[in-house]
Amino acid sequence: MNSGSRSAVADPVLNPARDAAVISVIPTTSPQAAATEQLVHDVRADVLPAAGLPVALGGATAAFMDQSEATADRLPLFIGGVVGLSFLLLLLSFRSVTIALKAGAMNLLSIAAAYGVVAYLAEGGWAGQLVGIDTETPVPPFIPVIMFAVLFGLSMDYEVFLLSRVREEFLARGDTARAVTEGLARTARVITAAALIMVAVFGAFALSPDVSLKLIGLGLAAAILVDATVVRMVLVPAVMQLLGDRNWWLPEWLAKRLPNVHVEAGYEAPEPAQV
Repeated sequence: MNSGSRSAVADPVLNPARDAAVISVIPTTSPQAAATEQLVHDVRADVLPAAGLPVALGGATAAFMDQSEATADRLPLFIGGVVGLSFLLLLLSFRSVTIALKAGAMNLLSIAAAYGVVAYLAEGGWAGQLVGIDTETPVPPFIPVIMFAVLFGLSMDYEVFLLSRVREEFLARGDTARAVTEGLARTARVITAAALIMVAVFGAFALSPDVSLKLIGLGLAAAILVDATVVRMVLVPAVMQLLGDRNWWLPEWLAKRLPNVHVEAGYEAPEPAQV
């Protein structure tokens, strides 16, 4: 085992029955340093198997590493399950494969922006120093999960609100380009106002002394700002204008099997576009 990251090994502390002991290993590096993480892996790979006795490695650093690895392993499944379920619900509501796929892709773009902001602030550079994060800080493993759940829900809310108005105009006039323009005009102020309220709420977390709350609040605030301005007001309308009638594409075999679920009462679902 590499001893370069160990500063001391404390004497064993025995329990009253003298059949178990605790040995503390104190590293020379910080808990978030790569050398400390490597030390934990070295102890588990070299020392524990050679002991010949039931041995477990614990402590805050090891527990944090285990939680991070477990979260990283399961986060793709969590994200995939939520995105897949939202795809099915949008497919049922708007009867369009294109709309459902586009909504999932745009929401993932907002999620990526949120994770990017959190990672950048956690590095402790000039941006982190503006909010009181002076040194590189590990991101707690629960933060990506919470952020994804909150931001995906808000993003989908804005998306459904915008698409409902666009679909309403399309069903009334049959012109996709005009429907996108009218739908955006009717919802832009509401979406922007709602987003600004959430940005103010989450941005207030920057005043918290807790670093985890700072990261969650600022990451969500920045991501919602990007989602409401760049994604919903620019990218979504632009993509829909470029796609034209292909926005409403649905294979005939799938159209026959899907039930009619009306987001807006009083309107019929559009016929699947033939591309």
